[in-house]
Amino acid sequence: MVETWYFVLMPRLASPVYLTETDRLELERWVAAHRTPQQVAQRCQIVLAASRGDPDKDIATDLEINFKTAALWRKRFINEGPDCLWEVAEGRGRKPTFTLQEIERIVDATLQTKPAGATHWSCRTMAKAQGVSKATVSRIWQSHQIKPHRTKGFKLSRDPNFLQKLTDVVGLYLNPPQKALVLCVDEKSQIQALDRTQPGLPLKKGRCGTMTHDYKRNGTTTLFAALEVAQGKVIGQCYARHRHQEFLKFLQRWLKRHERFIPHFVPTSSSWLNLVERWFGELTGKRIRRGVFVSVEDLQKAIEEFLAAWNNDPKPLVWTATVDSIVEKLNRCKQTLERIKPGCTRTRMRKNKGK
Repeated sequence: MVETWYFVLMPRLASPVYLTETDRLELERWVAAHRTPQQVAQRCQIVLAASRGDPDKDIATDLEINFKTAALWRKRFINEGPDCLWEVAEGRGRKPTFTLQEIERIVDATLQTKPAGATHWSCRTMAKAQGVSKATVSRIWQSHQIKPHRTKGFKLSRDPNFLQKLTDVVGLYLNPPQKALVLCVDEKSQIQALDRTQPGLPLKKGRCGTMTHDYKRNGTTTLFAALEVAQGKVIGQCYARHRHQEFLKFLQRWLKRHERFIPHFVPTSSSWLNLVERWFGELTGKRIRRGVFVSVEDLQKAIEEFLAAWNNDPKPLVWTATVDSIVEKLNRCKQTLERIKPGCTRTRMRKNKGK
């Protein structure tokens, strides 16, 4: 008697994929986003289908891909999580056209040299000088966060008591005394009441609003303001002149009701340390810069309206930088400035007027 053996091959079951609600929403957002790379969106679709219990063959049929691809990304997602969907395996993808030495040469030329007759490079002038396309220069600058066309205002304080004043003011921001009211006081002087020579075109679909480059000056005003740090409310008053008499008059409005106060001073050339300057930036950007004012009274009315609207819904301006982080950054700045011009960061001592 001959024995017959039968072997039954059981199908291999794919490992289940479990998604949290947060991960599911994130993958759906990546699929719907227009800027998501196509391969990343496809991987997200594989994982979403796998989380619904679809087998790899059905996923491959629906997405018109090889079933091994579906199995691969199911396994990688289980082992590595959502971040792996954005990764490109080593050795895959388009090979770089330029070597690291060529890229470094373009970066060094941007940082260390200047074009003839100009103060900074543009993509086109650098591309012509290096014999590459302007798109290549643009990509290299973006990857190295180089922006030759931009500059920012900056000045290093040479106050002999800089560290003491810095520690004092930052301490008030980060750790104010209990039951104390911290006010940041400063002035915004010479605010111009500018009237445009022609009306600007209004904002519409496909076109931003416009305003003429020339203007008519109708006078100036000076704003004295005090920002209450904890709540973000602002006390402000406009004056015609910019003198210490007006400043004291503004302070007396509040000091008469609060006789116990201690003044704290920011270092010289360090207005960035005063939080009310940040509020002045809000005022300038949201009300003054684009405004049209036919008179000083019109300008003052606009400032008062902005002040009232701000205090109806105040937003505290939160200071986060510590003394150590500021000092570390300034030390790096001093080292750079000393290499450019030795002695320019030395402490400036006040002259004795009696001699």
